[in-house]
Amino acid sequence: MSATKKKSQANAAAPERRRELLETAAEVFAAQGYNATTVRQIADAAGMLAGSLYYHFDSKESMLDEILSSFLTELWEGYDTVLAAGLGPRETIEALVTESFREIDRHRAAVAIYQKESRHLTDLPRFHYLADSQRRFEKAWLGTLERGVAGGVFRADLDIRLAYRFVRDTVWVAASWYRPGGRHRPEEIARQYLSMVLDGIAVRP
Repeated sequence: MSATKKKSQANAAAPERRRELLETAAEVFAAQGYNATTVRQIADAAGMLAGSLYYHFDSKESMLDEILSSFLTELWEGYDTVLAAGLGPRETIEALVTESFREIDRHRAAVAIYQKESRHLTDLPRFHYLADSQRRFEKAWLGTLERGVAGGVFRADLDIRLAYRFVRDTVWVAASWYRPGGRHRPEEIARQYLSMVLDGIAVRP
């Protein structure tokens, strides 16, 4: 095989290997915590030498940045599609919850890291976008709940902020136990959660 062909094959394999390494790093970060994790531990989990890991990433911070930014980019692509669809308040909540569970299915480890680490990471310049995402997230959910109360879809006595925190925490804590490929699809889990949540806040006929 020529040197040129070998190089071409290596370049083609590099993105896939990079994705695999990020998935491994995400699992290690989620299990051990970011600060407690070393590059050597990630390399060991990936079955490679620590020095070889630096061929793909210059630091564990770069790995974490890519894990979180990729997750949030995909999350907001889904959320923005929902918010732009012109749905009613209840349908918007249903769609946001469903999209959230799909993201947990796709990025379970990243969600777990985000929950555990985002509070102190937002103080680092490289991760300021986490605070921006949190503000967007809160605005989307609070705005939908407020619209539902104003339109008579949700109870008039509903504490908007408390309801937001309840739904947010109820959904995203699922990352601590959910395993992709399990008994229930993310859409089915979303449907079960929504039936419990919305029966408590929707106006009864």
